Amino acid sequence: MEVLENEKYNWKLTDLFNTVDDFMKEIDTIKELLKKLEEYKTKLCDNAENLYNAYNLYENILIKFDRVYSYGMFNYHLNMASQNGIKLFKEVESLYTEFMTASSFIVPEISYADEEVIRNYLVQNPNLKRYKREIEEILDQKKHVLSKEQEQLLANYSEVFSGPENIFDMLTNAEFKFGTIIDENGKEVELTDAKYTKYMSSSNRNVRKQAFEKMYEKYSSFINTITEIYLTNVKTDTITSKLRNYKSSLEKAVINDDSSILAYETLMKGVENSLDINHKFISLKKELLNLEDFHMYDLYVNPFSEDDEEITFEEGKEQVLQALSILGEEYTNKLKEAFDNNWIDAYEKENKKGGAYSSGVYGVHPFVLMSFTNNKRDVSTIAHELGHSMHSYYSSTEQNIIDSNYTIMVAEVASTVNEILFSEFQIKNEKNMKKKAKLIYELLEMIRATFFRQSMFAEFEKEIHSKIENNEMLSSENCNEIYYELNKKYFGHNIIIDEEIKYEWARIPHFYSNFYVYKYATGITAAICIATKILNNEKGFVERYINMLKLGCTKKSLELLKLVDVDLEDIKTYEVVKNYYNDKIVQLKNIYEEVKNEK
Repeated sequence: MEVLENEKYNWKLTDLFNTVDDFMKEIDTIKELLKKLEEYKTKLCDNAENLYNAYNLYENILIKFDRVYSYGMFNYHLNMASQNGIKLFKEVESLYTEFMTASSFIVPEISYADEEVIRNYLVQNPNLKRYKREIEEILDQKKHVLSKEQEQLLANYSEVFSGPENIFDMLTNAEFKFGTIIDENGKEVELTDAKYTKYMSSSNRNVRKQAFEKMYEKYSSFINTITEIYLTNVKTDTITSKLRNYKSSLEKAVINDDSSILAYETLMKGVENSLDINHKFISLKKELLNLEDFHMYDLYVNPFSEDDEEITFEEGKEQVLQALSILGEEYTNKLKEAFDNNWIDAYEKENKKGGAYSSGVYGVHPFVLMSFTNNKRDVSTIAHELGHSMHSYYSSTEQNIIDSNYTIMVAEVASTVNEILFSEFQIKNEKNMKKKAKLIYELLEMIRATFFRQSMFAEFEKEIHSKIENNEMLSSENCNEIYYELNKKYFGHNIIIDEEIKYEWARIPHFYSNFYVYKYATGITAAICIATKILNNEKGFVERYINMLKLGCTKKSLELLKLVDVDLEDIKTYEVVKNYYNDKIVQLKNIYEEVKNEK
């Protein structure tokens, strides 16, 4: 079907279902299949045939469910005020609950079965090879599965365990009012959490200072309450880790991430070894901004900032295709298909979900949602999201739906590789020195915010968890002091570490997802290592990289990354990041001197 011009930048949800009636019929089909799946309850591990048939049925349901859930969610996200969209999404949310309930017996029954018997089944029935990785993973986690009664007890407390995060969200999002500041135009404006980032990047220093002080004035007045909320969250995590026979809450986190404690510790050592380069960038920031006293509220200003030029979606498309052509003809042709066949819902619409994401649909294609505003930064978002899309495309084409679902340890690698390749392309092709400097600065900021800042967060939560596990009593003053000292360590001596920054930890929502943030740092580490080799045209490397994307989760995440020469347990890996970061600082410094001399 020929796409009309006004439909060119919209999703074509008929790729999923031609009509809503077809969608509803598929839901009915799934419900019938779920009844058949439940027939294996208590019989799953009776013999190899039962185990295979149940998994085969589960896989087929999963494929159908993936398509149905996506259709309901996408319709809702396109217009979140539409009653029809809300209704469709409620349908699939309800189905999700049914699906999880109906399939919930699989993991416990394999866990409680005789391990030797299950491993013999894998040998007896060659067809079970298709599900071998999944089944062996369940067996490997057996020691962390409690008795049925204990598991049921913990399940009953799941809503209570999520209490600290819910209370924090309610308090800081619904209850907090930060007051007003005077903006660049002399107008009194309300400070909100959403607008804080905008004001912190303002070229007007007084606006930045006001926003910074107002924000932390509020957090300081509630610091004892927030400390109690956060420490309760940490205690919940440490207690459940102990109950599940983990040596620590960190061990529980890294095992569930498909990572290792050594990878975590090597990251922290690698970051520590690179702090002098981060201090160097902070000093350069101070010089670029021409400030005698450089404060924490000056960190987010781009000294090369100017009015962004507008760019059309088609111009952005051509830039992305050119920048990523280094990944080969097959990759580029698939990107063209994404652009030309409605994989991307590009523009803002009334009541459309904000932000951007890529969501793969098994057996169909990935769908990218974004809100393109003709801003050059939006083009980088396209490159980033299409990295996710290509990873999903390759893994789902080569693997069954169970094995195609790559882990969180590698989830941001392909997207960040694309982002770096696109940034390097822009820098290389920009002739205006001031604009080139701006692009390099933005790349450096991305690395600083992802590699260093997230690692600082990770070090903070590791220290808090360790103290709680050692039965140390912590107060808000203790938490504030730990965080303040970390800021001094990470930012160095060429910036004034304002007293207010000690409260910043209290507004970080990611701390309620224990040991989540370190994966941002390992992700950008892997991406820089991979992108560097691609940019250096290392022979055969692109093919190795794409083959890695095709493997889904058929290998452990750390082993997958080793296939493209990224060893997150080797300190040498982090030297690549350090050197890349330093090279960009030097490049920016040289261009700055050139621009300054032109004046």
